This record gives sequence, structure tokens and C-alpha cells, in this order.
Amino acid sequence: MRNIKATIEYDGTNYHGFQTQLNKKLPTIQGKLESCLMRALMEPIKITGAGRTDAGVHAEGQVINFKINNNIPLERLPMVINGQLPNDIAIKVLEEVRPDFHAQYDARGKYYIYRIYNNRIPSAFHSRFSYYIPYKLDMEKIREGSRLFVGTHNFKGFSASGTNVKNFVRTIHSLDIVSNENIWEFHIQGNGFLYKMVRVIIGTLVELGKGRRDEDSIKEALNNKDRTFAGKTAPPQGLCLKKVFYS
Repeated sequence: MRNIKATIEYDGTNYHGFQTQLNKKLPTIQGKLESCLMRALMEPIKITGAGRTDAGVHAEGQVINFKINNNIPLERLPMVINGQLPNDIAIKVLEEVRPDFHAQYDARGKYYIYRIYNNRIPSAFHSRFSYYIPYKLDMEKIREGSRLFVGTHNFKGFSASGTNVKNFVRTIHSLDIVSNENIWEFHIQGNGFLYKMVRVIIGTLVELGKGRRDEDSIKEALNNKDRTFAGKTAPPQGLCLKKVFYS
């Protein structure tokens, strides 16, 4: 068996998340990849993803691995596989890795970008890939508030219900905000993220920028570890998994 690691990108707009659902009729990134790989390689394929992005979330650097018996030369695989995939999913890089490599368990960190389109007039071009906010935000307050999340914290209060993890402690290495005209990008890197954690953090910072909360309320949410103290969950279309880190 050959163990293949692939870096992929996708527009998650038309999919019910990365992971295959119990309802097989719902389109998912994993389901589409496995069916296309099976047709391309003519053998059953089961893929493992580094993370399970939610419905509507995108990726530029998602990592998967899968095992094959096929002896096809590795340099031919991207052309063969991409020829089977729809236009909103693409294989970027393929490499053969050690037999025990696991895309999820071997990951040491992730890098996400969340984009906000902040303008009075909406954009037809940015609507699929950003959170549209038509009113003015106090970005200086948002920048100051973002610093509270950097470091090691118990992020239980910033995790959506439905997670089955027991350890809610995560480390955010950096949270940088970059502006480009009406687009605000939140670049966030950490050793791991809880279910919808990035989107809850962004939703909380947006409320700070609206003047609906202050920095003390963020500290309270971190200290109390209670989801009701944090802000609303920001919509999925602004979120993109940029990169997965391995040692």
C-alpha cells in the first residue's frame, strides 16, 4: 500500500462541510473526493482530513491522506484526479509519505484567515468568500481586543455545542489583522482549534467593533468558560483554512 498525502483547495459554498454525512445524498468535500478518486484510480478510497471544515467554509491548504494499491507514477496523479473533480475542488500538491502518516493526528497547528467585507454597498464578487458588514466598525477596538486571545487559554466559552472533546485548552500563536481597502483579513494561527472556535472569536470581535461589548466582557468569557458570555458565531463563508503545519 502507498500512503499519499495531498494538499487541496476548495470553495465550500455548495457543500455540507468536509466530512461525509449520515445522509449520503448531502454533498460533502470528502464524499466528492472519494468518489472521484475511486473513478480515477479504479479502487476503493478512504480519505482522512486534517480538519473537518463546516458547511460553507473554504480551504486553500487542507491536507488529506489516503492509501492506494495503484502503481501509477505520482507525477501523473494530479492531472488524473483533477480531471475527475468539479471546478470548486482541486488537488494542489501530491506526495508519497511514510506508511503511518496521518493527516489529522500528525498535524501540529493550523492557520486560518477570516475575511470581512466592510462597506455600505455589497459586493457580488466577495459575497461567497467574506462576511458582509454594511456599517462602520471600530477597527482600533477590534485590534486591541484581538490581543486578548493570543496565548494559551481554556477556550470552552468560544466553542459551539456539539463537540466531544474533553480538553478545551488551546494556544493561539498569533492573531493579526490586515486591511486592503474594504476587506479586513483576520490571520489566526494556533496549535489547534475547537468546533467553530475561530468563528465565535470573530463574532465576538465584531460585537466589540460595534460597541456592543467591551474588552472586560471578553476576559469574562475566557475566565467563565461559558458560551453564553461570548459573541454570536460569525457566518461560515468568511472562513478559509489556509495551511496545516506538520513537524
